[in-house]
Amino acid sequence: MTTTVLSAEPAEAQVPRRKKTQLFPRILPWIVPAALAVGGLVQTDTPIPDIALYVLYLGLGVVLPGTLVHRALRGSRGNWPEDLGLGAATGLLVMLVGWALAAATGLQALLPGWPLLILVLFAAVPRLRGHWRIAEPEPLPVRWSWIMAGGLVVVVVIIYTWWRSNPLPPVTAVYYQDLMYHLALVHEMTRSMPFQVPQLAGNTLRYTYLADADMAVGSMVTRIDPSVVLFRLWILPVAATAVFVAAVLARDLAGKWWAGALGGVVAILGRPLVLGAPVGPAGGGTPLVLLSPSQVYALPLVGLLVLLAVDLVRGRRLRWAWLLVGPLALACAGAKSSALPPVVAGMLVVTVMLWFKHRERFAGALTFLGVVAAATVLQTKLFAGGGASVLGLQPFALLNGFAPYKATIGYQDKIDGSRFLPFGVANASAAGLVFIAGITVWCMLMQGPRLLSLAAIGTRRTRGEPAAWLLAGMTLSGLGAAWLLWHPSLSQAYFFIGVIPFATVGTVWLLADHERGWRPVVAGLLAGGLWSALAPPVAIPPHKVVSWAWALTWPLLRTALLAAVVIAIGLAVWRFATKRMAWRAIPIALLAAVVGAGLGSGFDQRVQDGYRALTNPPPTPNKPASEVTGAEMTAALWLQKHSGDDDVIATNVHCVAISSPDLCDARAFWVSGLSGRRAVVESWGYTDQAVAQDGVNGQRYNFQPAPEQPVYQLNQRVFQSARAADVAELRRQFNVRWLFADQRATGGVSPDLGKVATARFSDGPVTVYQLP
Repeated sequence: MTTTVLSAEPAEAQVPRRKKTQLFPRILPWIVPAALAVGGLVQTDTPIPDIALYVLYLGLGVVLPGTLVHRALRGSRGNWPEDLGLGAATGLLVMLVGWALAAATGLQALLPGWPLLILVLFAAVPRLRGHWRIAEPEPLPVRWSWIMAGGLVVVVVIIYTWWRSNPLPPVTAVYYQDLMYHLALVHEMTRSMPFQVPQLAGNTLRYTYLADADMAVGSMVTRIDPSVVLFRLWILPVAATAVFVAAVLARDLAGKWWAGALGGVVAILGRPLVLGAPVGPAGGGTPLVLLSPSQVYALPLVGLLVLLAVDLVRGRRLRWAWLLVGPLALACAGAKSSALPPVVAGMLVVTVMLWFKHRERFAGALTFLGVVAAATVLQTKLFAGGGASVLGLQPFALLNGFAPYKATIGYQDKIDGSRFLPFGVANASAAGLVFIAGITVWCMLMQGPRLLSLAAIGTRRTRGEPAAWLLAGMTLSGLGAAWLLWHPSLSQAYFFIGVIPFATVGTVWLLADHERGWRPVVAGLLAGGLWSALAPPVAIPPHKVVSWAWALTWPLLRTALLAAVVIAIGLAVWRFATKRMAWRAIPIALLAAVVGAGLGSGFDQRVQDGYRALTNPPPTPNKPASEVTGAEMTAALWLQKHSGDDDVIATNVHCVAISSPDLCDARAFWVSGLSGRRAVVESWGYTDQAVAQDGVNGQRYNFQPAPEQPVYQLNQRVFQSARAADVAELRRQFNVRWLFADQRATGGVSPDLGKVATARFSDGPVTVYQLP
């Protein structure tokens, strides 16, 4: 006994040291992307206190409460990375619920206490305290963490290039108009319901604005300026959360750790095949569309909803997790109008399948289908408007954004929703129809990293797996909607873009389910990735059908020839080394090569973009007519600081090219975006009325006249004529408190405006007036 005690003492003394050596290798992978992210933020002029405060908010206000709630409803995964990833997605939903309660009651001041309430609840209730820790640890291999961390590094590089292209105001710059539109909505989401169109005060807001609500929550809790949240702090953690959710889904489906890590990375970062072709396929490149905050925000939410659906159709009881289904479906509906319909379609397909194959699961699937279908209906009542309300049926309308078609057969096409088919398709010759069929097939082939997942419902091993039918239904419905529907901005593509992560995860699942050794998988991934990155580019051809046909066909032909040579060499080497032929490894290696090529295409392009962003100065505006000057931004930010949150303003800025006497592109949303105030009439290009008028008088929706002409004319007279009666009428009708007058705007500003309003601030071409 004495010997045992003596030998035990040194072992006990070394326990803390051993735990530290085990913990550090697991933390080390995550330090790399985190350090790069912080460095990128600092390098792009993000205030360090804002970075620290937002990280604190994410940790204590989103991830920790979300992790506790998710564990309470679904249990732990047995490891911290997956638990925290799912917790972050759940935390987005939890904070959304708190925001909705605050916006409905006008108690936004209490919003910081919402996550604190959840933390206190889990600390005080004995039955909930166990969710602070993992009762039965099942840690993932450190290799999983390194693969995921590598993917997150690429996410940081992608977003860093976006940061560099979108400097923080005030600065002279050209912003993509949708970003300023979203910034105005972020400010609007800090107010109480019912919400209004910030650029057209008094009009009810009908839009999928929950991404903006999430940004507003972060701004209200931390007191960080909304522009810093939108342009810097918000998008990276949401994108990273999507990677983790996709990784959990892939591991659940395949049952292998490496498939989880690979699936998470390739689902969000992978791209279609290009193979050196002069263009990529129509219908969607990457699901990480940084210019669409709503698309990015929908990724983790839809991923979490699909995780619940997979559990259900595989026969696992959801129990308390049913409490997530309804709110989560509604959150998806309010995040992106195209997000939920493919889920409904996938659930419909798998529900029918369960009726014939697994009748005992049918009732649960039917209930789930009913909930998501109800959320889709509610979407049309609560959120959808503008572009979502003008979808029409027009097969092949997507080709209007595809250069080989647009430069040849479709050169006369206009995006006209009144036609059943695009003009070029409807009037194509026999040779033209062959070309259209060829480029359609080409697009499907190049989407191989996604569409190969459809093979899961045809292979013996997975054709009876309900989850395969769920993913297939989502993929086909998203693809079909993209190719069969019409939208004035080609936004029907988002139906497929939204299902890309799930289709890609299905392909990785198919790969993992059929592999019988690591060699073909690794060899295929490396070969596909290298060729995708190194394939010599084919030049853009002349605008001829034959030239484009060859430019698209040649990359496929040479890739097939190279693959045949590599396979022959590989078989010969394997035969020489083992005296056996590895015929069965060929399909696995080819499938892995397709996945690797999609991943390599994305990695190669993003690394090049990141290198250029690091080594070149920030881009300078090349559209002087549409740039917003630093003085104009300074004036708008001054107005934000010195006016009340509910004050209404009037402005003479309406057009993207600020001086547009002939034709006004009414998408200049920067005054309401930077000032954070509702405007009587700013820009109307995204209103329901304007979008509904698309094509009238041969003009696109954003060039249509202002929908309320008497109000618009009154607004213009105030700035151009400066009559006291007009100013009084504007004040009476809309309770306008401020005038944002820009000399550069069409029509200019009357020199007498200072006689009917008091000048409070002036910088460059802008003077801000206050009305009595």
